[in-house]
Amino acid sequence: MLLSLVLHTYSMRYLLPGVVLLGSAPTYVLLWGALRLLSALLPARFYQALDDRLYCVYQNMVLFFFENYTGVQILLYGDLPKNKENIIYLANHQSTVDWIVADMLAVRQNALGHVRYVLKDQLKWLPLYGCYFSQHGGIYVKRSARFNEKEMRSKLQSYVSAATPMYLVIFPEGTRYYTARPGKVLSASQAFAAQHGLAVLKHVLTPRIKATHVAFDSMKSYLDAIYDVTVVYEGKDNMRQQKHSPSMTEFLCNECPRIHIHIDRIDKKDVPEKQECMRRWLHERFEIKDKTCRTSPARSRF
Repeated sequence: MLLSLVLHTYSMRYLLPGVVLLGSAPTYVLLWGALRLLSALLPARFYQALDDRLYCVYQNMVLFFFENYTGVQILLYGDLPKNKENIIYLANHQSTVDWIVADMLAVRQNALGHVRYVLKDQLKWLPLYGCYFSQHGGIYVKRSARFNEKEMRSKLQSYVSAATPMYLVIFPEGTRYYTARPGKVLSASQAFAAQHGLAVLKHVLTPRIKATHVAFDSMKSYLDAIYDVTVVYEGKDNMRQQKHSPSMTEFLCNECPRIHIHIDRIDKKDVPEKQECMRRWLHERFEIKDKTCRTSPARSRF
């Protein structure tokens, strides 16, 4: 009886961070709303600095639960500069925890408040967060033919004009590798690559180029570099076999003991500017990710 209670309590350990983070969200949004009103007559840069600071405070609380509370071991490979830079962060996308991984790197550069996301359009309907992310500098985009390049370019150029610190997170795959229909998503991705003469990938999806190209082209004079980040989650099931990447709930229940994060800083001068050349370049970067995911210690440990 007592053992069952202990095991049940342990399995529900995600409740505390869930209650704290979701419970504090309305207060956070109210504080942001008050800040927005008070700063309406002040220079935009003043508002941006205060908003970045407020965002940093909230995200530090998020990181406390996802990094300290879970006790996950963060293993970094490659070169992460100590100083903050204006960058585009490109990463493979496997889990909802990927958003937090970007924060884990940004906080190590004292750039947590500068994290801004390119998000799929449906996420703007998220209660509280959906509205705020846009106000913090996030950009909602639609896929394929509905992609509004002019709108995204205009917003990014306004950030450059205002000298807004930029840690822009993009997941070029456009969706998570592990989804409700993993086989169907992966098959469609591989078919697209084969039709366009690109290498067929097995452990990541074929990257989409539009958002990455518009972001780089709009901010190339302002950026310092691109961070090419590959994330591999380590975990095992009851048969001690490598399991799929964790959901946020599973992660908070300590079902992922280690995260392997591979970082490659690419100077902007080494990034091709023409869209078709960048498409090939980005796919080559994802070929490297594909090999990294296949040969990572997380894949071979068990």
